[in-house]
Amino acid sequence: MHKTPIPRGAGVAFVSSALLVSFLLMIFDYEQLSRYFWIYLAILIVFIGGVIDDRKGVSPKIKFIFIFIASILLYFDDITIETVGTYLGNEIYLPSLLVFPFTFFAIAGFTNALNLLDGLDGLAGTVSIVMLGAFMWIGYLHHDTLMMTLAAVFIAALAAFLLFNWNPAKIFMGDSGSLTLGFVISILAVKATHYIAPTAVLFMLAIPVLDTFVVMTRRIQRGRSPFSADKNHMHHILYNRYEDVKYTVILIVYIQIAFTMIGYQLRDADDFLSLVLFGILFFIFLNLLDQRRKRRKKGEVYSFRKKEA
Repeated sequence: MHKTPIPRGAGVAFVSSALLVSFLLMIFDYEQLSRYFWIYLAILIVFIGGVIDDRKGVSPKIKFIFIFIASILLYFDDITIETVGTYLGNEIYLPSLLVFPFTFFAIAGFTNALNLLDGLDGLAGTVSIVMLGAFMWIGYLHHDTLMMTLAAVFIAALAAFLLFNWNPAKIFMGDSGSLTLGFVISILAVKATHYIAPTAVLFMLAIPVLDTFVVMTRRIQRGRSPFSADKNHMHHILYNRYEDVKYTVILIVYIQIAFTMIGYQLRDADDFLSLVLFGILFFIFLNLLDQRRKRRKKGEVYSFRKKEA
């Protein structure tokens, strides 16, 4: 929708500023700096991978290698998912051999999901601020310095970035921004599972997660690779319906706010019912955002009339 070339290096600016402020906040507390050293190094690795991709372009496999290395560093700092929640009164723990693979799958999956959400001016940034705000509040309630610091500095950096990224955008965040942002939010999400129900965290990440699940499911239904590119994401469909970038972005942000509030209310609920609710919402989105349904309906009517004739 942009008729002129738009620079895509804003991630270099807002990620660098966020990491610099984080470092300055902790430099006076050596114990805290040493405690979270591997986490910040992991974020830096993903950021470097994003910068290389913006500059030269790299394959998805190379991106996953960067995320894989960064996830190993997170494992050293106990950023892991050890339980998938409490179901009917029984908490289900992952076997030790599955802790890292499951954590990596969750982190890589969400990082990629947020990267795919960056399709309209201001969309990824505003949705991320909602999610970061939720995790900052959880960190505040549970006195988690890392969660509060990371969330706060990235909210501030994104607020400044959105002044230039709001429609019509003067600059894009690029992969250096979207990959790093998705990785940071996934770290906060994993940390949050130590304090609230995992399915509640799932609701707080709803828009990127649901959008990715819906798109991949639809691709599989059509006999295509789930990793192939198309324009069937939520923001594409809503934009095609309303033809207004700002309205579409604001609408999706409101939906994310609603999901975040639901997630917060479910923070102490049994994960079984919460997961059932999330599954119902998935099928609602899957059918509501089916662009081919109307065409299939027209085709059925045409075939029926042709048979009658």
